[in-house]
Amino acid sequence: MSFINLKDKVVQVKIVYYGPGRGGKTTNLEYINRTYRKQILSEMVSLKTHGDRTLFFDFLPFDMGQIKGYHIKIQLYTVPGQVKYNATRKLVLRGVDGIVFVADAMEKQREKNIRSLNQLHENLQSYNESIFKIPLVMQYNKVDLKEHGIPILPIEVLQKDLNSRLQVPYFEASALTGYNVAATLKKIISSTVVSIQKKLL
Repeated sequence: MSFINLKDKVVQVKIVYYGPGRGGKTTNLEYINRTYRKQILSEMVSLKTHGDRTLFFDFLPFDMGQIKGYHIKIQLYTVPGQVKYNATRKLVLRGVDGIVFVADAMEKQREKNIRSLNQLHENLQSYNESIFKIPLVMQYNKVDLKEHGIPILPIEVLQKDLNSRLQVPYFEASALTGYNVAATLKKIISSTVVSIQKKLL
């Protein structure tokens, strides 16, 4: 559940970018950090946990107004790169309000995507959260590699593998070029804010 500061009337919303190693989670955050400098309240912080790194920064959302008189502050988190310990991934999900699952669209990463999504499901269960109830957006990253002759999974395959049961919003994207990075972010923010509004009723 989001952290609510009653004194300053701020709802702090935690959004985690999750997915297989080197799938583009950090590249998403770096693109957002560069592109929306004016809306970013803090530097990108890198924390060492269990020998792995966790990245996060505070972000002021696009014209979201207020929820029940409370201002909204978003915190964007990810665990970058090849993560040695699942404990790090688990830790970053504590208190999560919304998730972007960044799948790697390269053919050779198909199994890694499925394993990572199953692990997300298990890690959420350890906090009594359900992958079927939490706000979630799928991002199929690296679709631009097709132009460079790299075999990419068709969207139908990605949807069948990762989204046939969940039925959540999805975007084809390129975190490197920025294609659909903002669209993914806006969608997860709006879904998460709607979910929090219901809890604050």
